Amino acid sequence: MFFAVNVFKTFGTETECRYRRSNLTGALVLGTFLGTACLSSTAQTAPAAQPTGKVVPVDGYAAGDQPDNPGPFATDLSPEIKSKAVTAAMKKVADWQVAYAEPKFNKQWTFAALYDGLLAASKTTGDPKYRDAVLHLAERSDWTLLDNRFPHADDQALGKAYMELYLDDPKSDRKPVRMAHTKEVMDRLVVRPDDPNKLLWWWCDALYMAPPVLSRMYVATGDKKYLDYMDRQWWLTSDLLFDKEEHLYFRDSRYLTQKQANGQKLFWSRGNGWVLGGLVKVLQVMPKEYPGRPKYVEQYKQMAARVAAIQGKDGLWRSGLLDPDAYELPEISGSAFFTYAIAYGINENILDRKTYLPVVEKSWKGMLSHIYADGRLGSIQPIDGQPGKFKPSSSYVFGVGGFLLAGSEMNRLAGKH
Repeated sequence: MFFAVNVFKTFGTETECRYRRSNLTGALVLGTFLGTACLSSTAQTAPAAQPTGKVVPVDGYAAGDQPDNPGPFATDLSPEIKSKAVTAAMKKVADWQVAYAEPKFNKQWTFAALYDGLLAASKTTGDPKYRDAVLHLAERSDWTLLDNRFPHADDQALGKAYMELYLDDPKSDRKPVRMAHTKEVMDRLVVRPDDPNKLLWWWCDALYMAPPVLSRMYVATGDKKYLDYMDRQWWLTSDLLFDKEEHLYFRDSRYLTQKQANGQKLFWSRGNGWVLGGLVKVLQVMPKEYPGRPKYVEQYKQMAARVAAIQGKDGLWRSGLLDPDAYELPEISGSAFFTYAIAYGINENILDRKTYLPVVEKSWKGMLSHIYADGRLGSIQPIDGQPGKFKPSSSYVFGVGGFLLAGSEMNRLAGKH
């Protein structure tokens, strides 16, 4: 069993199940163990006992599914960039997702991305029920993070929602319990010595999971140590995984030399979506005068330009960014985070409106075409760590979170039309 434990600790969450399926079929006992572990929707080891035991452990299919017959596509949505149309699409998707998944809400990274989107949806639509759903999860969880494999960034991702719920209250009304455990974890993180043999954030997804929490801890406390630590770790990861020619991130070091079938470098859509989403979350709160801010803006601009240049004719992106012909379906989670990030840049005057508005208009329209009549958002790649194939009905909570974040920025754009 020692080897099995090492697999969990060595490989990133999205790749664990894929690794097991492809490489561990030869050993019956080990295969049985790992196959059972794969039932975790987050592809992680079972969390340690929670402080109160109030949160039911995640079941194998909590994060999503891909049924054979999801029903017809929606016919009542408009791609117009007008507030009424944008919020109607957001509410349709959010209503279905909450009704379908709220009983399965948990503290894993998969749902953390959904909570980010639900909080944005409440602010955008004015409907408090999405925020309330996140608040109820936080209360059932006693405002704690998963903390059985520190310093793994995935387990810190929920801190974004906790910190937002904390910071949204007026200063005089803020409730310390909402950030207490997150601060405890971040305080342990920022004094952790770097490991010369392994990056802290060794896979690009981590740049969405942990840096936004550190940056919001700076906002809450005014202590620059959180920003400075984030800044150092971000650029250590970037130095290894950011391709300075393609202006895209490799998922992790195993992909530095891998190629797609057409000979192009292998860049995964959702991985780069995580990074662009993380850049937005950091830029939202990083002070304009922070010395390192221009580097983030420059990387953000480089990635946005590259992503826009490889947009598909349907407005969306495939899971393998540089070999789109190898993938029949577009991939909505990556496309959603790209839309979110680019729309944010237009709204903040970081990106040229004339150049980039057509990009997000096309991508928003493209995503709406994958919403079913009941509100299911399809064509979302399941948990993985590299490009892959899936059914048109495939719907997972992290992709819905990205879509709702995209809608929040598209609604801001609608107000400027």
